[in-house]
Amino acid sequence: MTLPVVAIVGRANVGKSTLFNRLIGERVAIVEDRPGVTRDRIYGKCEWNGRTFHLIDTGGIEMDDRDEIVNLIRVQAELAIDEADVIVFLTNGHEGLTATDRHVAEILRKSRKPIVLGVNKLDHPTHHALAYEFYELGFGDPVAISAEHGAGTGDLLDKVTEQLAPETVDEPDDDAIRIALIGRPNVGKSSLVNALVGESRVMVSDVAGTTRDAVDTPLESDGQSYVLIDTAGLRRRGKVYEEIEKYSVLRALRAIERADVTFVVIDGERGIAEQDKRVAGYALDAGRAIAFLVNKWDAVQKTDKTAHEFEQALRAEFPFMRWAPILFVSALTKQRIHKILPLAREVADMHAMRISTSTLNAVIQDAILSVPPPSDKGRKLRIYYATQVSVKPPTFAVFVNQPELMHFSYERYLENQLRGAFGFEGTPIRLLTRQRS
Repeated sequence: MTLPVVAIVGRANVGKSTLFNRLIGERVAIVEDRPGVTRDRIYGKCEWNGRTFHLIDTGGIEMDDRDEIVNLIRVQAELAIDEADVIVFLTNGHEGLTATDRHVAEILRKSRKPIVLGVNKLDHPTHHALAYEFYELGFGDPVAISAEHGAGTGDLLDKVTEQLAPETVDEPDDDAIRIALIGRPNVGKSSLVNALVGESRVMVSDVAGTTRDAVDTPLESDGQSYVLIDTAGLRRRGKVYEEIEKYSVLRALRAIERADVTFVVIDGERGIAEQDKRVAGYALDAGRAIAFLVNKWDAVQKTDKTAHEFEQALRAEFPFMRWAPILFVSALTKQRIHKILPLAREVADMHAMRISTSTLNAVIQDAILSVPPPSDKGRKLRIYYATQVSVKPPTFAVFVNQPELMHFSYERYLENQLRGAFGFEGTPIRLLTRQRS
């Protein structure tokens, strides 16, 4: 299921970051009582009335176009508006309706997106009359709120969820394996899609950021249906986004949500970068099956040890994903392209594997006999039994006497034993420690 997107937009210093933190329940956005603190868009998830959606915090939009930083913040906000399904237009009730508010309102009107108008910093019901002035903007009934204290935020969320489109599930084919190709800009994701499909289905360019949005390409191979999801390249946060590019991290994150398998595409010519870890982390956090595609391998000066050395370097940089397979390919020369779809099918099978409770507990008991559970200050961890509670990714509940005695190192040991017994190549495993009632 692809989650809808809600963006909080407004001029500087109206409390957008405070509202963002209040709605997602965490202190993520930087909150400081001066304009221009929030420069990048910040993403989080919010749930209300049974609906879950992405929430975007944006920098304040200002009218002064002579300041370069102000312009960049405005571009970020406009990109967020472009991505959003619903926009929360936040204003400051104590300062009243300003010329900049009217300027922001004109930008929002052009977007033709549903707008929910919030009037912030109205901490007491006696101040709610200050919201009436904002009817002038023409966005319907303004909602008086206090982001700092939480007052009125429930009413605001009610109006937001009313504007969200009905939930839909993106499943063009129930049996299809959905594959997202993710990575930094210009690593060859679109070229790989074209090589797999055998025709130029996705726009390819040497200019970083050519792919504007996620593009679904269905195909079939050896009786198996696939859907390839090409995504806009993920960039380091803080990198300047050009206005003409319309590129977004969030679009790639939404593509990951819709995927069964994610291929992290790495530029073999340029090598491994810090951003590659961030990209892989998005897929890992989402619990997707993962494999590495080292592209442009034809352009690498090689000896008989080059692939082994690159693989060793990759494993060293991604020690938390040693289970993810690595394939060296070239979209240009089609080198090993024919192995990509079979690999996707293999890791998708592992991602959806279900183990019977009896077989699972036989492995767990053998693991306990080989390496007994740890003890702490005379208290000994006792593991009674385990059961698989879900797939995609395989998730196991391990029932114990005292969950706090389960050390992460022993949890990792159990994970390694499960991988040794069942494979689980290309998929994360989740272990949930539960107290037996």
